[in-house]
Amino acid sequence: MRATAMLSSHSPMPATCPFCTLPAERVLHADANAVVIRDGFPVSPGHTLLIPRRHVASFFDLSAAERASLMTLLDWAKAEIEREHWPDGFNIGINDGPAAGQTVSHLHVHLIPRYLGDAAAPRGGVRWVIPTRAKYWD
Repeated sequence: MRATAMLSSHSPMPATCPFCTLPAERVLHADANAVVIRDGFPVSPGHTLLIPRRHVASFFDLSAAERASLMTLLDWAKAEIEREHWPDGFNIGINDGPAAGQTVSHLHVHLIPRYLGDAAAPRGGVRWVIPTRAKYWD
């Protein structure tokens, strides 16, 4: 895939968007609406990103076809990670908006493999984005 093929003709590309200018060699798998790459700064072995081709910042602005593509590619990526790394679980996450921690304003879905022992106390998972409210079980 050519890097220029990332965007649809209907979306303006910000000059600084790293997902709009992905080198073809980073793309592991793709369909008409989205691509799969390994995260450039992985938090665990196999950390993968699913990215719509169209430059869109929010999950809530995706078309139905784009959402369907992301879910189909999520299944593909999970199978690949399991084949290569044998994780014990997964976190699936989207940082939607600056208040949620989004630092690249091109939507991307994180598929993060988890391994027994990779965190001392993983209970609560994604709830730990706000540590003072994560532990609800006491």
